[in-house]
Amino acid sequence: MTTPVAQPRQRSISFPLTARRAALGLTALLSLLLLYFIGVDQGATSLFGSDTHLHEFVHDARHFLGFPCH
Repeated sequence: MTTPVAQPRQRSISFPLTARRAALGLTALLSLLLLYFIGVDQGATSLFGSDTHLHEFVHDARHFLGFPCH
């Protein structure tokens, strides 16, 4: 005689569509900001003043990723 085996329930986690859109929008915004700070910001022509601290902070990352900076 065979004993029936209980099948585990499949639980799926689903996010509402608005939460997905918000997460996608936030990810896109953060990605564009990161791209700006690493790839575009030149220090002297920065949108955040003529301070070069941010440029010097990401300077090695720029060279590692292939962005020209000087």
